[in-house]
Amino acid sequence: MAVAWLEDVRSADLGTVGGKAASLGELTGAGLPVPPGFVVTAGTYRTFIEEAGIDEELFSAVDVDSEDSEALEAAHERAHELIVETEVPENVREEIVEAYRSLGDGETFVAVRSSATAEDLPDASFAGQQETFLNVTEDDLVDRVQECWASLFSQRAIYYRNQKGFPHDEVDIAVVVQTMVDAEKSGVMFTSHPSTGDPRIIIEAAWGLGEAVVSGAVSPDNYVVDRTTGEVEQATVATKKVMHVKDDETGETVEREVPEDKRDQRVLTQEEIDRLIELGRKVEDHYGEPQDVEWAVAGGEVYMLQSRPITTIDDGASESEESGDESDDGSDEHLLSGLGASPGVASGEVRIVTKLDHLDQVGEGDVIVTEMTMPDMVPAMKRAAAIVTDEGGMTSHAAIVSRELGVPAVVGCGGATHTLENGQVITVDGEMGTVREGRVGVEEPAASPSSDDSAPVGSRPKPITATEVKVNVSIPDAAERAANTGADGVGLLRIEHLVLALDKTPERFIKDEGAEAYVKEIMSGVRKVAEEFYPRPVRVRTLDAPTDEFRQLEGGDEEPHEHNPMLGYRGIRRSLDRPDVFEHELEAFKRLYEQGYENLEIMFPLVTDGSDVAAAREHMESVGIDPEKREWGVMIETPASAFGVEDIIAEGVDFVSFGTNDLTQYVLAVDRNNEHVSDRFDELHPAVLGIMGDTIDACREAGVDTSICGQAGSHPDMVDFLVRKGITSISANIDAVTDVFEEVDRIEERLILDSVR
Repeated sequence: MAVAWLEDVRSADLGTVGGKAASLGELTGAGLPVPPGFVVTAGTYRTFIEEAGIDEELFSAVDVDSEDSEALEAAHERAHELIVETEVPENVREEIVEAYRSLGDGETFVAVRSSATAEDLPDASFAGQQETFLNVTEDDLVDRVQECWASLFSQRAIYYRNQKGFPHDEVDIAVVVQTMVDAEKSGVMFTSHPSTGDPRIIIEAAWGLGEAVVSGAVSPDNYVVDRTTGEVEQATVATKKVMHVKDDETGETVEREVPEDKRDQRVLTQEEIDRLIELGRKVEDHYGEPQDVEWAVAGGEVYMLQSRPITTIDDGASESEESGDESDDGSDEHLLSGLGASPGVASGEVRIVTKLDHLDQVGEGDVIVTEMTMPDMVPAMKRAAAIVTDEGGMTSHAAIVSRELGVPAVVGCGGATHTLENGQVITVDGEMGTVREGRVGVEEPAASPSSDDSAPVGSRPKPITATEVKVNVSIPDAAERAANTGADGVGLLRIEHLVLALDKTPERFIKDEGAEAYVKEIMSGVRKVAEEFYPRPVRVRTLDAPTDEFRQLEGGDEEPHEHNPMLGYRGIRRSLDRPDVFEHELEAFKRLYEQGYENLEIMFPLVTDGSDVAAAREHMESVGIDPEKREWGVMIETPASAFGVEDIIAEGVDFVSFGTNDLTQYVLAVDRNNEHVSDRFDELHPAVLGIMGDTIDACREAGVDTSICGQAGSHPDMVDFLVRKGITSISANIDAVTDVFEEVDRIEERLILDSVR
């Protein structure tokens, strides 16, 4: 079959229908308002190029140096020519047209959208790289499908796959055909802040079809909503000069000027915002992680057009970068403001780009200033120190790609290309959304906090506390920022982020690349953090990814299907069931110890009782790690492990660490991702605190360290409770370390005063 219907598609079909279609199928199955449609499968594309005999020439044509812009352009042109000039088999054409006719009366306008099999993944968005065609009818349908196939080899797609290490011949493309929503207003919604991960829903809205927002052609209204209360904390009403609409005569999508009376008018009513919040919560609840959602309003109804994981949440920007308020040349004059679309602060000389021919003038460390970025600008964007655009919002091409590249960006400034001049030195603050005259002075490196107990935490001196304050690190690239907080070490480094970044399940990666390659990948990521913090301790948790995350990777079709993966095949359970893979992880630790990284500590997640701990210790010993010489411990995340902590202690652990997200939901029987009971999720519930307090007491009596690395460790009331109970260390997120240090210091001083009064 050349086509599959969205109602029959699920996330497990990623390899067949691609990321976009898999997501739409999931949303449809979850009962969310999704326009009906079908998918021309990835297998149809693969069969097309193979039976036409163009596959070998196609992959050979795109095997180029992607940093060579001329070679990249030639590769794209040849690939496009091969695909669009090859005739689609008649039986395939007929099946596509027949499916289209069943959508309506034979004259239905549809959206034709690419859905690549390496798209909308957890750690790579491939945003905006393939084509989308709106308001398509039967006459042009098959041609548009071919154009979508050809867009798999656009310049930006070739470049991005090379950067991410995706082989061109292993990526296929499906095409979604959906009934068009003749949108009166549309936009995007982030269920968490796309740069910082703050618990705020960000909604962007403009008149007409959503392409104007996504492409950056218009600066949309921006609404910041408290995710818990639903209150609109900030509403920024932009001047919306243009909108994309369907031309009534030709049926084509055209750009029109917004009528004068609507340009400065607020797009969304409170009722529409409430409905979007409701749907956003349902989408995030369904996927279990923050989502980037495209939506549209037509006839008073809100429709979900697409949803994908937010791949660009940053774990926090360094305090030294964010506080750069000094200038070493220039007046520090505030020149422009817009939306802070990609965090970080950078300075450089302005390079105004109004034509693609200007890209060659962009050198390393320059600041690109343009009306809006285009896909073909990606190679130059990689060279740039920062990006500034006249138009666009948080989902514009400039915003998404800048976040992917880690380049500070301010979008929607309104007149940057007219206000700024070539060669002018400016400072771009991608967090605050400002552009200033001059260069921020950042030449002097911060003192190493490991060598000076009074090293700064941000701009304030680090308190000296009996309770250690550590930091959680999600990805190795955040290690430098984390170390600059002055934390006493890393309380949690999640190894699953290293593994998921391989884009294959561990088993598939080992099968394809070999066990040695797997060990070296883990070593490389862990070493980066260990070096940054040495000699401060770095506590690394072994693999703890649920099966639904693995299912999105290559090899994920071999993962078990689970109704609730959070309660299933994860943590130490998976590790002990797959000892070969587990011992490859441990082999990486052994080699790092041999290389001198003695500050590493091993932590096993989701243990149930002493037998799990004993089995994990045996695997350590089998690879040559001596548990008597190395620091190791476990996560306390289940009531069983807390009540059985004495048996766990008896197995020789050096520490235990509370994972409060899991512990709370298991104690209270509350799914933290379920909106219907989320108000009952309370880490400070007496039952949760009672279990934690008893565990600390048992560990103190046995001389075993205790710590907390869950999100609740940043809450002042939790800090107060834990310090008073005598916890050994508290590990917080990067942006909370300073506050936790001060809170711990305040509580300890109070305890001292209380003891002498």
